[in-house]
Amino acid sequence: MSLMRTFRDFDWLLWGATSLICALGVLQIYSATRDSIWRNLWTKQILCIAAGAVLAWVLSRLDYHTLLGQVPVLYVGMVALLVATFVFGAAFFGSRRWIPLFGGFHLQISEFAKLVLVLLMARYLSSIRNDRLEARDLLRLTVLFAIPMGLVMKQPDLTTSLTYLPILGIGIYLVGLRWQYWAAIVALCAVLLPLGWFLYLKDYQKARLTSFMDPERDPRGSGYQVIQSKIAVGSGGLWGKGVTKGEQTKLRFLPVPHTDFILAAFAEEHGFVGVLLILGLYLLLLLGIVQNAQGAADKAGMYICMGISMTLLFQILVNVGMVIGRMPVGGIPLPLMSYGGSSILSTFLMLGVVNNVRLRRV
Repeated sequence: MSLMRTFRDFDWLLWGATSLICALGVLQIYSATRDSIWRNLWTKQILCIAAGAVLAWVLSRLDYHTLLGQVPVLYVGMVALLVATFVFGAAFFGSRRWIPLFGGFHLQISEFAKLVLVLLMARYLSSIRNDRLEARDLLRLTVLFAIPMGLVMKQPDLTTSLTYLPILGIGIYLVGLRWQYWAAIVALCAVLLPLGWFLYLKDYQKARLTSFMDPERDPRGSGYQVIQSKIAVGSGGLWGKGVTKGEQTKLRFLPVPHTDFILAAFAEEHGFVGVLLILGLYLLLLLGIVQNAQGAADKAGMYICMGISMTLLFQILVNVGMVIGRMPVGGIPLPLMSYGGSSILSTFLMLGVVNNVRLRRV
């Protein structure tokens, strides 16, 4: 593939939206951390964005069929690294999720597992000859997803493991499933969810769910984050208070304003108009990915793009809902905007694969 064709057929609308989201994210990270011990994080974020852009460019020039051919190796490597996280991983805030690298950087393998699972889903479903998924295919695919999900849950990182489900769900939906199987899935979920509450969820996770329903029950504990986030969003008004003027952020009432609650800090400083701008950019990004799915050369390319779009959509909806008190608080970053090297690199790799599909359309 010539370099000229790569430039000509690049999805500039998608990458324009991506660049603006990243730029606004860096601005907000700078504003939220300028007077704190994290004041240099915005420079690290720029480095991660630059590295992600290079990786996306490289991945866009490598035929995605080659990546699909390496799915068994990628899957085994991913599982091995998730296991290695328990041995070599660094523990922060009671979780062991990161493998330490040089220069103070840490790699969160569970973030990169999303792309591997997208490729796995695309390879498996594109090889099926039947019009619909049979029970054995559904069982095999579910087991393949359950292994990394279980390993990530053990870190513990329940929210990240849940981001894998939309990948599986959109694949099953696109291929099709008999209604009897859908009924069986609903019945199984109805049984497992109550069991999960009593047998799996830890006390702090239960507290997050109960505080989501009524944060005022524990305003200084489990409900604190939601309450302060809603205050920050509401105090922004129509136009916001201006860059570095957010009182909730500046006075440290809003927790982690550069990561999970970056949208709340952004809303306080840029108001309703600023939030509409960000959500509009995300809409352009998602529509661009879906458009590339429609123009894909084969089913595998379509599955890849739709899997990536659903992964990002799930993260955006959960993070936005969390900020305004419509979803339980969890550790899901806002894609491309929240601080975090692994999240940035993983998202750019996924967008690189989307552009890969675009460059090889008929």
